[in-house]
Amino acid sequence: MTATTSSTLWLAYGSEGQVVGSIRRSDGEYIVTMAGASSTLGSYPSMDIAKNALHGHMSPGADWPQFREH
Repeated sequence: MTATTSSTLWLAYGSEGQVVGSIRRSDGEYIVTMAGASSTLGSYPSMDIAKNALHGHMSPGADWPQFREH
């Protein structure tokens, strides 16, 4: 029997339509990476916490990003 890993990807879009980051769900964790970063911000136990972490690392005063599943 082989184990499979399921993952889902959401891209976060800023107010001008640019990708500002991503959230990948893998093995029950939500892994946040900012656009252009060479490493992840971290992994979080829920999508809501991951979204807040991503938004918190955007420029001060930035609008809430739009998240789209890919």
